[in-house]
Amino acid sequence: MKLTFLGTAAAEGFPAVFCNCEYCQEARKRGGKNIRTRSQSLINDNLLIDLPADTYLHFLQHSIRGDGIATLLITHSHSDHFYPAELEMHGSYYAHDLKEPMLNIVCSADVAKILAKKMSEMDKRVTPTLSVHVAKTFVPMTFGDYSVTPLPARHASPETALMYLIRQSGRTLLYAHDTGYFFDEVFVWLEQQGIHLDGISFDCTNGQILARDTGSHMGFENIARVIERLRAIGAIDEGTKMIVNHFSHNAAPLQEEFEAIAEPLGCAVAYDGFCVQI
Repeated sequence: MKLTFLGTAAAEGFPAVFCNCEYCQEARKRGGKNIRTRSQSLINDNLLIDLPADTYLHFLQHSIRGDGIATLLITHSHSDHFYPAELEMHGSYYAHDLKEPMLNIVCSADVAKILAKKMSEMDKRVTPTLSVHVAKTFVPMTFGDYSVTPLPARHASPETALMYLIRQSGRTLLYAHDTGYFFDEVFVWLEQQGIHLDGISFDCTNGQILARDTGSHMGFENIARVIERLRAIGAIDEGTKMIVNHFSHNAAPLQEEFEAIAEPLGCAVAYDGFCVQI
């Protein structure tokens, strides 16, 4: 299972679109891995996670064939993760000869309501190419050779935000964005199901800034305790690939400094274009 991080910033981007703070100035100066677009990831070449307004840019930058995307997982409705207007471009007359003529969209009931309204305004030749699947937490769904289990994320209340446990070819990934410290029910379910994670991507929006466990994002301190608890229940071990992702200029230093902070936790630091084999 190949995981590619297409965008690794929080909503404002990094450097932030209108900001002139020291981090944003330095990111512009250094460039490279320090230039981050809005959050989005791709598994192999056919399962997309989230749909920000930067999607088209990501497809161009990383030579992604949009017509090959068969499944789209939406974590929540915030605009840096969900820009439904992009879906108007799927299907005739905007898109021809699609390799995958049907796009399966997995989302919460809250997001499905937003999407239903948007689809009611779309060209009637587009909507038949979109199949919406309302997720139920802890209930697995199958798409091709993927098993996808939505888990509740601590984010976007009162909306139900989702993390996703994704299995394919005997490998298991937990994509944990956006979320604060995991709900107890998530730890309990992972233990009861005997889940072993081959890979996990952690929300790290807060960086070194302390975040309340009841908050909607995590930083290193929260992540360290999540790792400890996951290890205690046998969900991760030395072979688990751990990555931190989703960075805000308000909390995160630059890539090189961030790597030094993440290394003692055994975590890699994602950047736009970062690929890892799970």
